[in-house]
Amino acid sequence: MASDAVPESTAQLAARLARNAVDCLPSGGLSAKLSEAESQGRRLRVKLGIDPTAPDIHLGHVVVLRKLREFQDTGHVVVLIVGDYTARVGDPSGRSSQRPMLSAEEIEANAVTFHAQAFKILHPDPELLEMRRNSEWLEMPAQPISMLELLYPMLQAYDSVAVDADMELGGTDQKFNLLLGRDVQRAYGKPEQAILTMPILVGIDGQRKMSKSLGNQIGIIDPPEEMFGKTMSIPDEAIAEYRRLLLDVPGAPGAFGAGEDRDAAFEGAPPSEDAAAGEVEAGEGGDVPGGSGAASAAGVAARDAKRALARELVAWLHSPEAAAAAEQQFERVHVERAAPDDVEEARFDAHGDGLLHLPSVISEAFGISRAEARRLIDAGGVTLGETRLAAGEHDVAVERADGELLKVGRRRFRRLRAR
Repeated sequence: MASDAVPESTAQLAARLARNAVDCLPSGGLSAKLSEAESQGRRLRVKLGIDPTAPDIHLGHVVVLRKLREFQDTGHVVVLIVGDYTARVGDPSGRSSQRPMLSAEEIEANAVTFHAQAFKILHPDPELLEMRRNSEWLEMPAQPISMLELLYPMLQAYDSVAVDADMELGGTDQKFNLLLGRDVQRAYGKPEQAILTMPILVGIDGQRKMSKSLGNQIGIIDPPEEMFGKTMSIPDEAIAEYRRLLLDVPGAPGAFGAGEDRDAAFEGAPPSEDAAAGEVEAGEGGDVPGGSGAASAAGVAARDAKRALARELVAWLHSPEAAAAAEQQFERVHVERAAPDDVEEARFDAHGDGLLHLPSVISEAFGISRAEARRLIDAGGVTLGETRLAAGEHDVAVERADGELLKVGRRRFRRLRAR
């Protein structure tokens, strides 16, 4: 029996690929590129450049990587450029502070990690993916860094010339650089690319763009329990945007395969602005803020929506089994207020004065500074056994500490043991 399905027109395909984008320029450019590629019997070459300035990919990167996957799923070639050369320079676009300069060894290690983690989102088929490094064509005799920073947009733009890009994707903070790529292509006698910019995903603080340097990121290889807990800490008003940009595309790559399965898993109502205040704590602990009626109902709905989002993200990036286990641990730790099943030990030396300096233990166990550890104790964020430490209570008796559970913040635990 013949199918009644109507073939998708070029205009419809362009509209679908531009879904959730902020800009698609020039107007009609994507549709024109698709028509041109079809008439020439070739695939579009769709470019994204990422500088490996940190070791892991986070959900902010995933917003654009998933859009690239959509192009792959329609048969086009993604050209992922790892900017191992431009990472030495630094991108001044949208920065509030200068990013740290990395050594060649650090950049290389990050580039290798980026390659491996990108395959969590992108299809690895060599017919649909090219992995390139821009040192292939940008390597040049040493220049002063200040001069190279001025040239950064030109270096990024030349990447489009080097790989014959038809399309370039990026965040909204890269719009100028992407448009400059068109000018540079024209100067080299190349067809000008169309560009598509995606929204910037806010970090778990709900205020600034997601960034490892700001400590507000969710990494795509974070352990399931950590990924679940971090997702539960996002503000209520960010839930809908996370879902729209990370999950809400039918047939998206990853765990569920079919869009309707993902939709069926989401039973929570949209977040309410009335429940925004204080709901980060509710998300962590599972308790709805005081009150009754509509406000309480809205808080429950937001909490349930956040749980559904956390489950789906973990199931996509890990597995449904890992998502179920992460939710169970979250329930145990943050709702029942119990310790995780498996708590790592922190061993300490008992000194002659019989006292244990907790800021030193916390610093070593969790990789934070002693000053930050003291601040957490003074703010009431550290519990030893069943007792919350008081401000200034930095030293405790060894006998009291040995064998007790140390809890720092909401998600960090260690069992203290004297050597």
